[in-house]
Amino acid sequence: MARIEDYAVIGDCETAALVAMDGSIDWLCWPNFASGACFARLLGTDENGFWQISPQGEVKTTTRLYWDHTLVLETRFATEQGEIALIDFIPPRGKYSELVRIVRGIRGSVEVSSVLSLRFNYGSAIPWVRKMEGGIKAVAGPDSVVLRTPVETHGEDLKTVSRFTISEGESIPFVLTYGVYGDYKHPDPPAIDPELALHQTDEFWKKWASHCPYRGKYRDAVERSLIALKALTYKPTGGVVAAATMALPEQLGGPRNWDYRYCWLRDTTFTLLALMNGGYFHEAEAWMNWLLRTIAGSPDQVQIMYGIQGQRTLTEWEIPWLAGYENSKPVRVGNAASEQVQLDIYGEVLDAFFWARERVTADRETDFRVLRGMLEHLQTIWREPDDGIWETRGGRKHFVYSKAMAWVAFDRAIKLAEGWGFDAVENEKDQAPLEHWKNTRDAIHAQVCEQGFSTRLNSFTQSYGSDELDASALLLLQVGFLPPDDPRMIGTVEAIEKHLTQDGFVLRYNTSTSSDGLPAGEGAFLACSFWLVTDLALIGRREDATKLFDRLLLLRNDLGLLSEEYDVQEKRLVGNFPQAFSHIALIGAAYALEDQGHHKRHTADQRAIRWKQTKMLD
Repeated sequence: MARIEDYAVIGDCETAALVAMDGSIDWLCWPNFASGACFARLLGTDENGFWQISPQGEVKTTTRLYWDHTLVLETRFATEQGEIALIDFIPPRGKYSELVRIVRGIRGSVEVSSVLSLRFNYGSAIPWVRKMEGGIKAVAGPDSVVLRTPVETHGEDLKTVSRFTISEGESIPFVLTYGVYGDYKHPDPPAIDPELALHQTDEFWKKWASHCPYRGKYRDAVERSLIALKALTYKPTGGVVAAATMALPEQLGGPRNWDYRYCWLRDTTFTLLALMNGGYFHEAEAWMNWLLRTIAGSPDQVQIMYGIQGQRTLTEWEIPWLAGYENSKPVRVGNAASEQVQLDIYGEVLDAFFWARERVTADRETDFRVLRGMLEHLQTIWREPDDGIWETRGGRKHFVYSKAMAWVAFDRAIKLAEGWGFDAVENEKDQAPLEHWKNTRDAIHAQVCEQGFSTRLNSFTQSYGSDELDASALLLLQVGFLPPDDPRMIGTVEAIEKHLTQDGFVLRYNTSTSSDGLPAGEGAFLACSFWLVTDLALIGRREDATKLFDRLLLLRNDLGLLSEEYDVQEKRLVGNFPQAFSHIALIGAAYALEDQGHHKRHTADQRAIRWKQTKMLD
């Protein structure tokens, strides 16, 4: 089994596959992110499905890259006999979804093998396979795929195998197409031109990437992160999944193995802000439509996460037949955290609408009515404890970050009402109760400063009355809760930097002592480490910020991708992959360093301005 950092991701903004350096696709959920996997070796063994294309003999060197500004992956294998290139991609989807693999001869003559082991339903269902002209068709219940290739295929140990020789200048395609129905009598999906599909995919990603306005020192890292975020966007609805995978462990061999193929309001909102900062407002509009459709109904029924199509029921269960990544069990599908209460989501949603207000077409009256309903519900619950940003399972508390984001919700609602004219409408029913909202905003701010700050630690803490540090406190500065020159914010940054890091990388919180309801231990959280970069830049420690940022960039794999966490002892990426949160925070930190190099932000009278979005409003 490959290390997490040895995987590449390819996708079509509806699903994604992970490709190992040896040419094996070990993870693919079809037809969409949340479907059952047809290749699940990532979380099991060879018997759970994979598709490997590679030289038959000894490989001397392997190199890979993404084609410039795209999600087209090219892996090169050099042998004694010659060299081949394996080009992997998933074209933008039409009626059907295709996974395309093209083998090209670069020099010499190389013997190559393709081993296709389809196992539907997360690696448990062996399909019925039959020959057809130019390939095979595999069916298992509702799932149906067609493989087309000009080379001969045959069955071998319940796998479809091809062995062929390719010489310099030759090109041999393999196209795997997911069908709409599993009925074997249904017409097969039509064949496509693999080379044309490659050209169209290349053009699609290049055109999309060309809109990125960032031209700073970290252009390549920012663009690659934006492409990763685009790949995690579910095009039909505008929702954004937190990661393309499930059950990759936050600690190797441990139980923190969650399903991240869903749309958290928080993660999706942060993704939206990062994309808007990068100039991608079409995605922002799609997200707003997804959000308004998803949370439609009573405000007290708003969840912290939803399915990619807005599904509310995300029942968590465990897969007994999968061994888990490096024996990390249980392998979880679904996510019970969907039933948690997290107050911060209200602030994140209001913040996103605030920053999108000038650049995204909206029905202001309808939108504000929905947002107002959310705020009225928050008014009734903000004093209550919640489950917190990290979805701990040790009971509810008065988490400091949750309360601070409740402050953000009221602050942004006030600004939206004033900007959209709802502070002066003639109809009293539609007029925003600004004085009431301002009083609530000020009350929350005072309470957080009084009960969420430890004078002993000189820092904001995880929860009221606690002496536990929490990296989410780094975001208080970024949302404008206090200005950068406030001693409490400087103290918080320094306390986290000193007491909540491993080898300079930031932990979410101290899992070895915190009563979060789970066994101790996990890696350093990459998003939190990038948050520290941002805060260091904001408080004027630009040199330290740059040094940490450059160290963090070295943790990316050779293709510029990041998972959720980093195991400092094992020096490995851990957690689900690629992780939206990590790439969002990377983009934010890059902009923070760029901004700090040109002009000062966050003066005392600008404390409500989130630096990450200032450029889009300039």
